[in-house]
Amino acid sequence: MTDIIQLLPDHVANQIAAGEVVQRPASVVKELLENAIDADASEIKLIIKDAGKTLVQVIDNGKGMSVTDARLSFERHATSKISSAEDLFSLHTKGFRGEALASIAAIAHVELKTKRPDDELGTALEIEGSDVKSQEVTVTPAGTSVAVKHLFFNIPARRNFLKSDTVELRHITDEFHRVALAHPNIAFAFYHNGSQLFDLPSENYRQRVVHIFGTKTNEKLVPVNEDTEVLKISGFVGKPEYSKKTRSEQFFFVNNRFVKSPYLNHAISAAFEGLLKDGYHPSYFLNLTVDPKSIDINIHPTKTEIKFDDEHTLYAILRSAVKHSLGQFNIAPVLDFEHQSNLNTPYNYKNKSAMAPAIEVDRGFNPFANDGTQHNKNQQSFKKAPSASWESLYVGLESKGNNTPQDFGEMTFESQAETKSIFNGDSALETKKTTFQLQQKYIVSTLKSGMLIIDQNRAHQRILYENFLRHITIKEATSQQLLFPLQLHFTPNETNIISQLKADLEHTGFVFYELSKKEVKITGVPVGVPESEVSIILEQLISDVENDVPDANFSSADLLSKSMAKSLAIKNGQALNSTEQEHIVDSLFACKEPNVSPTNRPTFITLGVDDIEKKFM
Repeated sequence: MTDIIQLLPDHVANQIAAGEVVQRPASVVKELLENAIDADASEIKLIIKDAGKTLVQVIDNGKGMSVTDARLSFERHATSKISSAEDLFSLHTKGFRGEALASIAAIAHVELKTKRPDDELGTALEIEGSDVKSQEVTVTPAGTSVAVKHLFFNIPARRNFLKSDTVELRHITDEFHRVALAHPNIAFAFYHNGSQLFDLPSENYRQRVVHIFGTKTNEKLVPVNEDTEVLKISGFVGKPEYSKKTRSEQFFFVNNRFVKSPYLNHAISAAFEGLLKDGYHPSYFLNLTVDPKSIDINIHPTKTEIKFDDEHTLYAILRSAVKHSLGQFNIAPVLDFEHQSNLNTPYNYKNKSAMAPAIEVDRGFNPFANDGTQHNKNQQSFKKAPSASWESLYVGLESKGNNTPQDFGEMTFESQAETKSIFNGDSALETKKTTFQLQQKYIVSTLKSGMLIIDQNRAHQRILYENFLRHITIKEATSQQLLFPLQLHFTPNETNIISQLKADLEHTGFVFYELSKKEVKITGVPVGVPESEVSIILEQLISDVENDVPDANFSSADLLSKSMAKSLAIKNGQALNSTEQEHIVDSLFACKEPNVSPTNRPTFITLGVDDIEKKFM
């Protein structure tokens, strides 16, 4: 038999490596930004077109590359960061695997322009699918510019797996946030389709967090600082009252590298124990500095996972540091044994000696004396003046008829008005309770053939979904005006999503007074929507759009209706009276599709008499 094992061609090997490193446009953004940081750049510009599907370009003012380095940078396992295996355990740079540029060049069109500060001319390279099309001398500023065009042009199957532009832009923005937060000393600029989303100057860490997540974030932050032999912690956590239903504001940085660690995340949750409502998550922006020899960051191709030598110690230190900060800034209740400031001696009395109080007593006073005389004319009498006799209270209330029972007929009593039956007392037609609530979750009703059990949350979602969808379609929703405009703060990316859905939101009943990059003012809301629920509805809507729920193929009106229905529907555990129960039952079966919720889950089940009888056999 012939040999069947053979070496893969380089371009095939690069495409396979690209499957590990490059999953979507955001992966390209991460690799290029990290390369710019490793080049000691002080200003980095990110330019995106069509959510990275058409163009991803990173321009920096770093140290650039020579002609030879520019060519070698696109070869597999070519790197300037390490030279031996021992270097893997003392890493101080971002990219070190030497696969990023080679993998990107295998599945896209890449244009590289680079020049060192001391060189007069730079180098320009064009690569398509690992093939070098041209290499020439060019005039370019000092630094490096890498443009990645037509991602996955030679792998259409991978390109078809990409999500909508909104979802892909959200992933790119997440990567941009992670890199920008880890390096506040570097100025960043972010452009998408010609419009500027972020312009971040070189600043301190708190200012960087505020510039990314909005000015309202400044009052939410609680500083955390702890310096031990094992671990150094710096950064901020969010106050419990500003917690969110999503984990969008949770950032761990280990040696200036963003990592995901469920174990350390649990330490933060343990520190917030008892301070958060169910379903809400704390915000944190924490930098951890450890010895590079005590961690291994080479366990995942994207380098977002990390392994610690002693996780238990880090867990305990992190939990204690966060808990201490919450108590130090009076966020969490603590036991304080220090002296109260209001018990301190006033400054004016500091040098005065204590004086015994003088007490004057009338030793001749007798409270049981009836003569009304005063034993001491210099003392005021404590004898109380006689009040009017109690009999005077009943003057004029004499009975006219010797207190006979007939006299009570003239008296009137307050009582509620009695509502009589419209069927003139026909007991057979009197209204009876036809539903009842089970475990404050299900509504149970009777049928001719058995029993009907309705999930109150799913049923209400279906009712609200069809109502909102109808209002958006016919554009005739009614609004209730607010006495004062409701002012909400969002990040630039979130306000961009709201502006895209503004027309559909107005058709549901929202009235926008002002919509800027970081602020939204609302003067009207749909009828029946509490003012306190508006921010929750919009946050849920933004989360659904960013995560492409339900899918990109659905219209924005459908997505908006589902999101609002999910936010406003009555929750399981909420008690309902008989009228509310019957209203849900009647409204559900008036819907076009009462059988399923907006997320295609059953809203009710039926138990026939035969099914019930089988239980007794």
